[in-house]
Amino acid sequence: MTASQHARDILQVAAAAADSKGAQDLVALDVSGPLPLTDVFLLASGRVERNVLAIASEVEDKLNEAGIKTLRREGKAEGRWVLLDFGDLVVHVFHEEDRMYYALERLWKDCPVLPIELPVHEAAE
Repeated sequence: MTASQHARDILQVAAAAADSKGAQDLVALDVSGPLPLTDVFLLASGRVERNVLAIASEVEDKLNEAGIKTLRREGKAEGRWVLLDFGDLVVHVFHEEDRMYYALERLWKDCPVLPIELPVHEAAE
């Protein structure tokens, strides 16, 4: 089984939103094989709690604007690991320390990595 086109499309919206708020180490995993309830995990890191919250808020706002409803939201109070469930896509925004500790990439290492196309940023002069 592979991720649906819908999941891949909303992945790109979420990744661009995360990138716009300075998210680091964006990784998308196709978890449609082992998980029947979702197709894609997007993992992103922020350096501090405020950055984690800004990334999560921007992802949620942009997907909601695109007509994708947030089904569940966890972790916004702490700002260390925010989980946003959009059905076909689950976004995990970690504080960089927590991402290293939980190591979801290692846990889901058998799942294929999906390409992410990010907007090109112009260099500041």
